[in-house]
Amino acid sequence: MLLLAGAAFAAGCGDDGGSGSRQTALVVSAAASMKEALTACAPRFDKAEDAAVRESFAGSDELAAQIRQGAEVDVYAAANTKLPDRLHQEGLIEAPVRFATNDLVLAVPEDSKIDSLAALASPGAKIAIGSPSVPVGSYTRETLAKLPAGEAKAILANVRSNEPDVKGIVGKLTQGAADAGFVYLTDVKAANGKLEAIGLPDDLEPEVTYAAGVVGKSKHADLAERYVDELRTGGCARALKAAGFAPAP
Repeated sequence: MLLLAGAAFAAGCGDDGGSGSRQTALVVSAAASMKEALTACAPRFDKAEDAAVRESFAGSDELAAQIRQGAEVDVYAAANTKLPDRLHQEGLIEAPVRFATNDLVLAVPEDSKIDSLAALASPGAKIAIGSPSVPVGSYTRETLAKLPAGEAKAILANVRSNEPDVKGIVGKLTQGAADAGFVYLTDVKAANGKLEAIGLPDDLEPEVTYAAGVVGKSKHADLAERYVDELRTGGCARALKAAGFAPAP
């Protein structure tokens, strides 16, 4: 199914003439948390490179699985460094580069009864988190593992959904299906006032670093490399900063 989905996606984003020119289609698979920023920077990259960026946003683990199944992708950008490093070790992408950082926060809707991390352990609290395989879920469990065992157990007992990507968590919160959820600070900003962020103590906050690499089977490796450079220093780097990301050290 992944192969078919990848083939269908690639077939739908072949060279696009648009205004009569023959643009090069560049397929970018990126973590869902970057959707707003990368969507904003794509038109400028297209114009500068005479390209047609086609973006696929989902959980970083799902996108990695699609690449392993042979989906035709040019650039892979994940919300952690582990998945790109593994794909590189498997010979599927070129050496990944770190390009941005983010902050994991506890997000709540305006009318939520949750006002602190400790309140997550209260009986009846409804919490949404990412599944263990997706970066936001891994970061969440890393944070909870630093709490006293009893408190962490009580919080996990209140988890009502494990979402496949961070946008799924945001959806649960904005739809009133959860009282709180662990997301990135940039997701709270993108919610346009529908969510509030509760910061985590410094000793609990995980290091959230994004990395990207050119897929080994890319037919447009040079263009893909320039896109990765854009994530670090160009227009896409500026779009990421405007969305609340910080540059990677």
